[in-house]
Amino acid sequence: MTPPAVCIRDLTFRYPDGTMALQNLSLEVPPGARVALLGSNGAGKSTLLLCLNGLNDPAGTIEVEGVPVTRPNLAALRARIGLVFQNPDDQLFCPTLFDDVAFGPRNQGLPEDQVLTRVHDALHAVGLDGLEEKSAFHLSFGQRKRAALATVLSMKPGILALDEPSANLHPRARRELAAVLRAAGGTHLIATHDFDLARDVCDRAVLMWKGRVEAEGTVAEILGDRKRLEDVELE
Repeated sequence: MTPPAVCIRDLTFRYPDGTMALQNLSLEVPPGARVALLGSNGAGKSTLLLCLNGLNDPAGTIEVEGVPVTRPNLAALRARIGLVFQNPDDQLFCPTLFDDVAFGPRNQGLPEDQVLTRVHDALHAVGLDGLEEKSAFHLSFGQRKRAALATVLSMKPGILALDEPSANLHPRARRELAAVLRAAGGTHLIATHDFDLARDVCDRAVLMWKGRVEAEGTVAEILGDRKRLEDVELE
């Protein structure tokens, strides 16, 4: 039997300053689902994504494709779940775009011919072909967003975890990003305030509030419940 893409039980996390970010949160995501994590600022969306990738150490249990998120498993897990940060400048640090996208496959120990193929395929997927030798910091903000996604796609993870991927994008760049995400395979977890992006890309939605799951359902069901959205400070 195929395990869930993500299985979370009783997840609790408190930041060092005492802020309670997640409270007994449980969630199960089936393979291939495209899930929008919706919630106001402070709902716990970004914290949850960091927990999935092992960057936070919460109480409770998380399994990614049947593998427990524990310290000995982190290297293997980070090949299974690709995390794309909200700010692409946190993810791009090499002299050229090619080196940024090749960084993950090279760290996986792949031979250089496979690295070249991975880089080509990832850049083609995000529409940045021909820019391999440019510095990422000479790209537009929207291009850098797509470049950050390419650094994850080149590692071929089964799960994409994206933190506010459409934040600060102008409408055309947002449409281009949505098209890339629709074309990408695998399971998606997208933390976002962007209801249009959720409608365009996702089939399921999880509404978060004060570190808990407030509601789950189809995107249409969650976004159609105006009162519930207002209750959790979303409009």
